[in-house]
Amino acid sequence: MQPTLLILAAGMASRYGSMKQIQGFGPSGETIMDYSIYDAIRAGFTKVVFIIRKDFADDFKKIFEPKLKGRVAIDYVYQDLHSFTGDYSVPAERTKPWGTAHAVLCAKDTIKEPFAVINADDFYGRDAFEKAYTFLTGPVSEKLYCIIGYELAKTLSDNGTVSRGVCQVDASDNLVSIAERTKIYQDGNTITYEEGDKKYEVPFDSKVSMNFWGFDPSMFGYTEKLFAGFLKEQGTNPKAEFFIPIIGDKFIKEGKGNIKVIPTGAQWFGVTYKEDAPEVQASLNALIDAGEYPKSLWK
Repeated sequence: MQPTLLILAAGMASRYGSMKQIQGFGPSGETIMDYSIYDAIRAGFTKVVFIIRKDFADDFKKIFEPKLKGRVAIDYVYQDLHSFTGDYSVPAERTKPWGTAHAVLCAKDTIKEPFAVINADDFYGRDAFEKAYTFLTGPVSEKLYCIIGYELAKTLSDNGTVSRGVCQVDASDNLVSIAERTKIYQDGNTITYEEGDKKYEVPFDSKVSMNFWGFDPSMFGYTEKLFAGFLKEQGTNPKAEFFIPIIGDKFIKEGKGNIKVIPTGAQWFGVTYKEDAPEVQASLNALIDAGEYPKSLWK
């Protein structure tokens, strides 16, 4: 059974200020997602599932369906505030989605095979998809998941803070713990994250999750149980989010299995802020000039 690529594209893009998931950055108008899908197809993935919002589904489909038709199977999942909330009454002041782990949970009825999860607005590089495919067609199981681990220093933005899942890894490359740090930035010769009114230093070579995960489909049932607990504990907090790293951390600490951290030396880039766009375009052009990608991906 071939693995599926699940792309998280339902974000509200509040910091970026526009629907960055469908903005063109490549020389022929390619989005960052196009490059991820291109890399996934040549690695061996045969199906792509997009998690999107219903209110821009028509525009989204008009952009992607013509160029992907006949190249890869496509499906769609919509993240809705009320999905998988059961009898829980969603507070009226809650307007934003519940977070990335909830977005993945929304694909429960669509994905029945091993799958990778990525962000729509992150460029991961060919090496990451090849390693994910090898894992998902090999050792993945209900007791073994994976993360593609990036070096923290290669994942920062010059234009503001970023959120990263900072990993602790043992000698066997298994994840020990993962903590979501929501305000990370380079401060002179150090990398710092803020929590409350305090600052903490993080080593440059720390492995971080860029939300490139490899899962067995059994994770959906586990995630659904954890989401029910999240709603009871934090559902009334309008800013609380149910992140994928929460699932990973619980999976390990509750002894459900291991998560292999698969390292890549690839240079990540993405568009957290509008000011990141020129650097993304320059990085893509450099890869095209080096022969890694054609000038037009789909022709």
